[in-house]
Amino acid sequence: MANEKEIVKKDSSLGAIRIADEVVSIIAGLAATEVDGIAGMSGGIAGGIAEMLGRKNFAKGVKVEVGEKEAAVDLFIIVKYGVRIPDIALAVQENVKQAIETMTGLSVVEVNVHVQGVGFPEENAKPDEVRVR
Repeated sequence: MANEKEIVKKDSSLGAIRIADEVVSIIAGLAATEVDGIAGMSGGIAGGIAEMLGRKNFAKGVKVEVGEKEAAVDLFIIVKYGVRIPDIALAVQENVKQAIETMTGLSVVEVNVHVQGVGFPEENAKPDEVRVR
C-alpha cells in the first residue's frame, strides 16, 4: 500500500495531514448503506473474494476521485424491491455528501448513483402444507 494515492489536506508548522482515497470510499459506502431502502452495494469480484475470506469490504461498490480540496463519488447500489428509486437515490446523494464533507472537510462536487439491481426479500416462511382428506 506504499503507492496508495493520498491527498494533502493541510500543511501546518506541525506537518501535513493526508487522507487516503480508501478512507473517503469507506465513508461513502457506510453513508450509502445507512439509507433505508438500500439492499446493498454492488461490487466486483475483488469485493466478493474479500467477503468470502471473512473481511467486510466497506468500500465495495464505491469509486472516488479525490483532489486537494474536492471529491467526486460514484456509487453502485442495489435497492430493495418496492421502494421509489429516485427518492432513495436522492437520499443517498445527500447522506454521502454530508458525511464526506463533515468528516474530511473536502467539498463534494458530485455523487453519481448507479442502480445495479433490485434486492428481493428472502422468504423464510415455508409454503402451507397441502392436507389430504
